[in-house]
Amino acid sequence: MAVLAPGTPAPDFELPADDGGTTRLADFRGRKLVLYFYPKDNTEGCTLEAIDFSRRHDEFAAAGAAVLGVSPDPVKSHARFRAKHDLTIPLASDEEKAMLEAYGVWAEKSMYGRKFMGVLRTTYLIDEAGRIARVWENVKVAGHADAVLEAVRGG
Repeated sequence: MAVLAPGTPAPDFELPADDGGTTRLADFRGRKLVLYFYPKDNTEGCTLEAIDFSRRHDEFAAAGAAVLGVSPDPVKSHARFRAKHDLTIPLASDEEKAMLEAYGVWAEKSMYGRKFMGVLRTTYLIDEAGRIARVWENVKVAGHADAVLEAVRGG
């Protein structure tokens, strides 16, 4: 499945969160949601991306947006990842990969000639009504959080 197009409703989700609770799409209704999918906790690119989003957490909040990171890592891994890097953004776990598939980010990847299934680094901006407002595919980490914040602010 391909990534979702702007204007389409964001697929509903309910996932375990790193704080021991549950996070749902409905929890964000009425404000913007930056939903970013990343491959794996504590890897170089994923750590830099999480730190960048955390560094801008207050600015996203001031612009009326929440940020949520999602990967297939288990909740305990997310909790350690947040603590180790003092992350201020919540992380949700999709070990079953149902949400990853619904958002079109669980796909075949290739590295060093080897094919495997994994998360395509993708970010969605979901509007206050729960519709896809913008999509960033094949995300390059450097400068990404800044570009997303600009889009949230209407730039």
